[in-house]
Amino acid sequence: MTFPRRTAFALTASLALVAQAQADSVLRIAMTATDVPTATGLPNNGFEGMRFMGYPIFEALTQWDLTQTDRPSGIKPALAQSYEQDPADGHIWTFHLRQGVKFHDGTPFDANAVVWNLDRFFKNDSPQFEPQAAGISRARAPIVASYRKIDDATVQITTTQVASYFPYMVVYLLFTSPQSFEKAGRDWTKVPALPAAGTGPFKIVKVSPRESVDLARNPDYWDAGRMAKVDRIRLMPIPEANARVAALRSGQVDWIEVPAPDAIPSLKQAGFTITTGSYPHVWPWIYNIAGTNSPLKDVRVRQALNYCVDREGIVALLNGTAEPASGWLNDKDPNFGKPQNHYVSDPEKGKKLLAEAGYGPSKPLSLKVMVSSSGSGQMLPMPMNEYLQENLKQSCNVDVSFNVVEWQVLLNASRLLPDSGNLQGSNVLNVSSPSSDAAVMERYFSSSRFPPGGFNFPNWKDDQFDAALKALAETKDQKVIDSQTQIAHERLVDNPPWLYVVHDLNPRAMSKSVKGFVSPQSWFVDLTRVSVQ
Repeated sequence: MTFPRRTAFALTASLALVAQAQADSVLRIAMTATDVPTATGLPNNGFEGMRFMGYPIFEALTQWDLTQTDRPSGIKPALAQSYEQDPADGHIWTFHLRQGVKFHDGTPFDANAVVWNLDRFFKNDSPQFEPQAAGISRARAPIVASYRKIDDATVQITTTQVASYFPYMVVYLLFTSPQSFEKAGRDWTKVPALPAAGTGPFKIVKVSPRESVDLARNPDYWDAGRMAKVDRIRLMPIPEANARVAALRSGQVDWIEVPAPDAIPSLKQAGFTITTGSYPHVWPWIYNIAGTNSPLKDVRVRQALNYCVDREGIVALLNGTAEPASGWLNDKDPNFGKPQNHYVSDPEKGKKLLAEAGYGPSKPLSLKVMVSSSGSGQMLPMPMNEYLQENLKQSCNVDVSFNVVEWQVLLNASRLLPDSGNLQGSNVLNVSSPSSDAAVMERYFSSSRFPPGGFNFPNWKDDQFDAALKALAETKDQKVIDSQTQIAHERLVDNPPWLYVVHDLNPRAMSKSVKGFVSPQSWFVDLTRVSVQ
């Protein structure tokens, strides 16, 4: 059969495209999120959003060093090739921008783009102001006071207070091409369909809400040492743990976050790779201390609950993929300190403290906990919370009820005022937390970070903690930083704003075809190192 020349050409081109598609390496990942994280350049869905829809595509002036596995990840330069704190005025930070970097749409990354994005987050009357991204940014970098362009390659940011840990806040301020906003008719709701352009090693190809996001390797990435090894990535939200396991077994995906613990032995037996590793994570109940008539105003109640919990039982429930938590930091952390309280399962001590606070058989303590069905770092929230519900009833006669919401709703609740109607009477929020650095400690526990200006949902105030935090913020001496961190953490244990339950061991399951994955001591991963063979 003879084809017309045009048809033959089209057929040849089509076959070439098919061959190319077959040659492409594709990594398919099942997330715990219930929906695709927002795709305008600063994703929602917590740190899982940042892990998959943040750093691979959109970058910050600083970045996490994810090359080490033997220590918690630190910070290194990224879109800023260097930065320094003004020796004469510690409020001022100067960032020297990396030259030659371009957004995925070909436009230059420069000081104008930096200021444009900072206006997007911090200037309410700017044309590009994005309320959702602004809320996330202001909560993660709450001490930004002002900023200005020095020249095309230099930007200066001034903070509201002296903070040696400010680069650990800058890492969460991601940059989108201003041209993305312009092409979308200055409408953020239309930007994902373009799609939005960042500077990262991957670029967005297609966003299908509730279904998937397709990413492609960026062949023009500025860092030649971090060129992606896979051609494409497909991200899929699969919030239910057993559904994720089924997707992995059937070959629908190559990688799943948080496999169901009871499936881990059979997955190993079937030849799948299970990765775990300690990282700065704590799974707590966050107390609503400041709510009207809250029983959690009494420190004895907050301590009692920490003694009533059977953490080893939770670890067993999770098939060993977690460690007991007796504080915000891991017990093995050198900055854990020497608090007076050591929280292990001690129901008698818990009941004694509750009795001193006025609770007992004739007046049991009752708590309503807002929980999510899934989400970033939430591990297996429903089975874990149901275990705690039964555990607290049996150990200390505490009555627990639940208000189950979606993950993003729960995240939003952590920035509400203590008597907000949107809390629906909740005394406690179950929101997992990073514990990676002093900047995180500041925004969760400083008395200057009550919502909506920070994550101190309990409205917890401890003068000794604040003094230690101020001391470590105003020095560059690592020994002073460490000693003051220990003092601060001792107060988090002895005057607990949270019920500390477990530290996650970050389990993932992968097919044998996934190679090169490194599990850093971080919430984040470097997808450029991964290949599919």
